[in-house]
Amino acid sequence: MSRVRPSVHAGNRHYSLVCSSCGARYADDGLLLDCARPHEPAFLRAEYESPFDSPRTGLFRFASLLPVARTFPDVPGPVVLRAEKLGRALGLDRLWTAFNGHWPERGAYLPTCTFKDLEAYTVLGRLPADPPVLVIPSAGNTAAAFAWAATLYRVPCLIVVPAPALDGMRFPGPLDPCVRIVVLDGPATYSDTIACAELLSALPGHRAEGGARNVGRRDGLGSVLLAAVEAIGGLPDVYVQAVGSGTGALGVHEAARRVRAGREKAPRLMMCQNAPFAPLFEAWRGRGAAPADREREPLARELTNRRPPFTVRGGVREALVESGGDVLCVDNSAALAAMALYEETEGIDIEPGAGVALASLAEAVREGRVRRDEVVLLNVTGGGRARQGRDLRLVAAEPWLRVAWPDGGEGGARLVAGLVGEASVGAAYSGAARSWGARSEAVASESVRSGAAQSGADR
Repeated sequence: MSRVRPSVHAGNRHYSLVCSSCGARYADDGLLLDCARPHEPAFLRAEYESPFDSPRTGLFRFASLLPVARTFPDVPGPVVLRAEKLGRALGLDRLWTAFNGHWPERGAYLPTCTFKDLEAYTVLGRLPADPPVLVIPSAGNTAAAFAWAATLYRVPCLIVVPAPALDGMRFPGPLDPCVRIVVLDGPATYSDTIACAELLSALPGHRAEGGARNVGRRDGLGSVLLAAVEAIGGLPDVYVQAVGSGTGALGVHEAARRVRAGREKAPRLMMCQNAPFAPLFEAWRGRGAAPADREREPLARELTNRRPPFTVRGGVREALVESGGDVLCVDNSAALAAMALYEETEGIDIEPGAGVALASLAEAVREGRVRRDEVVLLNVTGGGRARQGRDLRLVAAEPWLRVAWPDGGEGGARLVAGLVGEASVGAAYSGAARSWGARSEAVASESVRSGAAQSGADR
């Protein structure tokens, strides 16, 4: 069962939420996304005020620096490793990788093979005891992470994905009926799922999960930095990550500000995007908007967020300026070559997004923007998916609803909202979500750790 503080409610959590713009302070109810005062768009940030009783291992060993009201047993965390062979290939003496995926020999057991698992469990741990239906748009990885975490703990979710995302949605077991997946067939993109989610969140009993606005997401992903400090013994000089919205890099930057000692500098952020659709790269370089008609072309489709939080207070531009960072961009061929290099040197497959980050780092080293002697942390945001497919019996996700997305997208979001509304999803979910003790610790632990239990059984 989950570990819960007695009578957890807004007002007795171990943290407060503070507005990045006006400094207004809020007691969190587990769902708050925005400041109530009238001003420019601004993120809320968590300020941690007291310890939280937490397990000694896994993601929730960092619970005192996570905005949660409860923790879950045996949830794996990131694994930070020295990458000497890869470092030699790149010309770096002190390269570390945060490996987020499935790699049993190195202790990595993230169930859906990307660091999105870290945000999913943190967001669920932040929720109130009787949560609404969370509406989550995704290009695939976030969808998989929330679907599996919500399955284990019976949290009602409505997840919207473009059809290609289904290929990566395979799990150690079947999804619970409280998790409903809406698939957009045809030419729909990640941006289209976001448009649908905005309308679906207005349905009775539904709430937007919030994306980058959700402190659970940012701080959950920021656990990568906390694990790195444990392994390295201090902050890295440079942090490299592929980004769509930049949520993970923002979480790392916020975590670094909390844990740095004295005058220790926060890591220089290097955010990496995949040409030809790279909105953050274009915005940072002052080149205007990325052309929307190129959104389907990148190898790493999970990076194609058309509306990243670039100018929001507490957002991407501010973090880049504060850290002295940069946004880099590489094409598909460079990402593929980097994926092959990682498997050759380190011995495990990685996802396209991680390939984009590695290719960008290689280019930065060649151009002298990263020195040989700097401590570099490369976030391998996903890996081991091919290995997991060999190790485990995986079950493909079954969509709850498939919608033919109209050419041009005109009226598509309204069509989806109408179909979901007609199906009375809110009523169908009633009773599906139970209290946080609904499933026994043994069942939850077995499911989350199925990678360890089944590893090698089906080769």
